[in-house]
Amino acid sequence: MKNLLAVVSIVALLAGCASTPVEEPKAAVEDRTPTTTTIPPRQSVPTVTPTQPRADQVPNVLKDPNNILSKRSIYYDYDKYDVKEDYKALLQAHARYLTQNRNAKMLIQGNCDERGSREYNIALGQKRADGVKKLLLLMGAQENQLESVSLGEEKPRCTENTEACYAQNRRGDMLYGGEY
Repeated sequence: MKNLLAVVSIVALLAGCASTPVEEPKAAVEDRTPTTTTIPPRQSVPTVTPTQPRADQVPNVLKDPNNILSKRSIYYDYDKYDVKEDYKALLQAHARYLTQNRNAKMLIQGNCDERGSREYNIALGQKRADGVKKLLLLMGAQENQLESVSLGEEKPRCTENTEACYAQNRRGDMLYGGEY
């Protein structure tokens, strides 16, 4: 009898705790169908295929010696790859050009002097090129506009064994499409 009383008490307790879901009122739906529908006439859109300009088609602003954009090299101290403050204005001008000309492409070549092993110079040249690329990206250029490569010591501007000559070879060069 006690067991039966306990079972009935538990069932009564559970039945008292059960709740019936309250149905929420549904949100009203506003009809926004236009009363008249006009479809504009279809306009033809010219197809533009982006291409790399040939060297003789590169805009004159990039070749004008009086324009900052004609300056394409950034020089580094020995065994360094950080861009000096002196070159920030140059990079800003190139970044501005790239943001205004989204089809323009740039190849950044990192170069080193002949001191150091071939492998070391390839790695240092890549750090130099990547540093320029990173700054241009931060200044507004797009990733698809930039490519960075290392030439190591393979493309010297000067071949003498002097500090002045070595300084000319520690550089990052910026070349636009059609120039490489």
